[in-house]
Amino acid sequence: MLDLEAVASVLADALEAGVDLVQLRDKTASDDALSAAGGPMRELCARHGALFLVNDRPDLALALDADGCHVGQADASAEAVRAELGPERLIGLSTHSPEQFDAGLHTEADYLSAGPVHATPTKPGRAATGLALIEHAVAHATKPFFAIGGIDAETIVPALAAGAQRVVVVRAIRDAADPGAAAAELRSAIESAERNEAEAHAR
Repeated sequence: MLDLEAVASVLADALEAGVDLVQLRDKTASDDALSAAGGPMRELCARHGALFLVNDRPDLALALDADGCHVGQADASAEAVRAELGPERLIGLSTHSPEQFDAGLHTEADYLSAGPVHATPTKPGRAATGLALIEHAVAHATKPFFAIGGIDAETIVPALAAGAQRVVVVRAIRDAADPGAAAAELRSAIESAERNEAEAHAR
């Protein structure tokens, strides 16, 4: 069951530290629990200028007035979700191989995720792709993409070095003793990589 107080506390700290997109994802929670959590989450995100998305459920995304919906390979197609959500809301699509990534570029998805880069309990049974999928995505992307799976303060560095510019994080913030500090450290790593890339192009 979702601990609404804990969710609000972690989310507030993470948003203060610069997290700019939040996804409501709980595969076991009831619709009532998701709705109860989603309302305050959406309000917190709006207060901080962050996007709020719902996993898997375009109907719930509409009910919560979310900014969009993220779907996986086994969920409704991006085209079906677009038909339900309309043209204004965002759609994300998970991909786990170069073939899925390339196919995702030709769907109604606005952005893709690529991974899991490392094995993670949030994707049970899903084999790690390693950095190779990030490298493939960098070479072929025509849409924004996020590296996902086992990203933390240590693994973010090679992910960024491989070309990722955006990352999805769950446990590294949610389970941290200080979620705000953890989020700030990850944000700092991304900004440092952006500065290094800008300096390299300026030379």
